[in-house]
Amino acid sequence: MVHDVMPAGPDTVFENAVLVQPDRLVAGWLRCEEGRIAAWGEGKFPGTPAACVDVGECFLAPGFVDLHVHGGDGADFMDATAEAFRTVLQAHVRHGTTSLLPTSTVARHEQIREFLSLCRRFSASASDDAEPNHGARVLGAHLYGPYFAPAARGCHPAASLRPPEPAEVEQLLHFADAIRTATIAPELPRAQMFASACRARGVRLNVGHSHATFEQMVEAIQWGVRHVDHLFCAMSDRARLRQSQNYPMRGGVLEATLFFDELTTEVIADGKHLAPELLRLAAKIKGPDRLALVTDANRALDMPDGEYIFGPRDGGEPMQKRDGVGLTLDGTGLASGVMGMDHAVRTMRAATGLPLPEVIRMATLTPARIAGVDHDLGSLDVGKRADFVILDPQLFVRAVYQDGVLVCSA
Repeated sequence: MVHDVMPAGPDTVFENAVLVQPDRLVAGWLRCEEGRIAAWGEGKFPGTPAACVDVGECFLAPGFVDLHVHGGDGADFMDATAEAFRTVLQAHVRHGTTSLLPTSTVARHEQIREFLSLCRRFSASASDDAEPNHGARVLGAHLYGPYFAPAARGCHPAASLRPPEPAEVEQLLHFADAIRTATIAPELPRAQMFASACRARGVRLNVGHSHATFEQMVEAIQWGVRHVDHLFCAMSDRARLRQSQNYPMRGGVLEATLFFDELTTEVIADGKHLAPELLRLAAKIKGPDRLALVTDANRALDMPDGEYIFGPRDGGEPMQKRDGVGLTLDGTGLASGVMGMDHAVRTMRAATGLPLPEVIRMATLTPARIAGVDHDLGSLDVGKRADFVILDPQLFVRAVYQDGVLVCSA
């Protein structure tokens, strides 16, 4: 059993723990000082700590990092209020996510700017004056939409889809200091212009909601694209592209993602979006260093079944939560996720049978590296932030710590 009250003090030891390192499990201890990992080792701690947390032989893993998340507990980041941000961040920390990228949706220009303004206020990297939230840490925005292919829009509202225009791009990238990554469908007009503008401002590039051909993906890689959103979902493949050209059959976004080692990707491992064999395929081809787990969670996370709005309440897309997933109102299409990262870890472990350190790596170090924050987050290395999630043998969350301070306990 976890003793879930951590005494105050600058020097705290977590003992009787199973440390989840990137490549192995270690029965031992970990010491943190002033919010950072100071030391760790096998066996019993060799000394008398100022404060101690008995982990009770549970797993002590790095805090989860979510690259793709829209909402939770009734709120969406696109509601663009401080209250909505706090609600979502507090919801996800309960599932072990200590850092995340608030992810936008297709929306009107002013709505996206309001979202980006809130991301700047809450961003941990902006300044010491970041908005307090008592939830997951904001690493910067994932600018996701409105630059999607109409035929691949998924559950995003159609009315605000559009290709990038220089004037709008300039206004959105005014917030580049608070944008971690941005998604583009590379077949859209002026997609290269958008990519170049993002790269010039230090914004990382993704491909998503795209029916691009393999050759268009080659061009996107040359522009600087290095990540592809939710593998298998809202993307072109050989079968889809054959509808517009019978022969020769061509590869699309899916085939390019699997082929190019330069590309990392992610899966929504909720047990609903993808069958176990697709999770196994993704893990086999991309491996734990190029495949991240994401929730893609909407406002229906931790809420009862029923109808909700995906994206902003004004102009968002009606959807429903049913059978543990988001669905379109007619039930014929998927409409993002409704489960937390702890569920994704359990699902991926059960589906693939991979060693636990590899599964945890896909929820911690790999997404941290994709986001460019692995120097500070994602593993139990000395010097990194003391962000932890304590998991019981069934991988359910028992406690969550940020900067060595307890923020949530079961």
